[in-house]
Amino acid sequence: MKKKYILLLIISGIIIALDQLTKIYIHTRFQLGESIVIIENFFNFTYVRNYGAAFGFLAESHPTFREIFFLSMPPIAVIIIFTILRTVRDDDMLQTAALSLICGGALGNYIDRLNYRYVIDFLDFHLYNKYSYPAFNIADSAIVCGVGILILVMLLEKKRAPTATNAV
Repeated sequence: MKKKYILLLIISGIIIALDQLTKIYIHTRFQLGESIVIIENFFNFTYVRNYGAAFGFLAESHPTFREIFFLSMPPIAVIIIFTILRTVRDDDMLQTAALSLICGGALGNYIDRLNYRYVIDFLDFHLYNKYSYPAFNIADSAIVCGVGILILVMLLEKKRAPTATNAV
């Protein structure tokens, strides 16, 4: 088995394990809406159920549509990730790691959707309870980091690629 596929399994597995362990802890130890201050006026653990996507997107849509949509997207995303990974050079560990973070995050949230029909969020950042960022979880963080790395890689490759005028 190629190194990039082993890396995908390891990173995705670690993300899924961390994500699920933290969510199980929150789900079994917290009441819905319960909050514990971690850093005063900045960061709490708050148990939130997210029926939508990021920032609650589609949370108010028809439940049947929402279930079909959210239960079909992660498998499609994983197929796309494996398709893209096939084109990544075997020694390109940065892109492989980025795709692995996205894959692990997508599967972590998918497990919630299969088990509960919602995603457990709990990382609650705010500034003096006035300015608040929507709660999220480890899987969401992995997806955002993976996408950020891919964007950075694309920008760096674009910068390194010779322009048409330089090639002539």
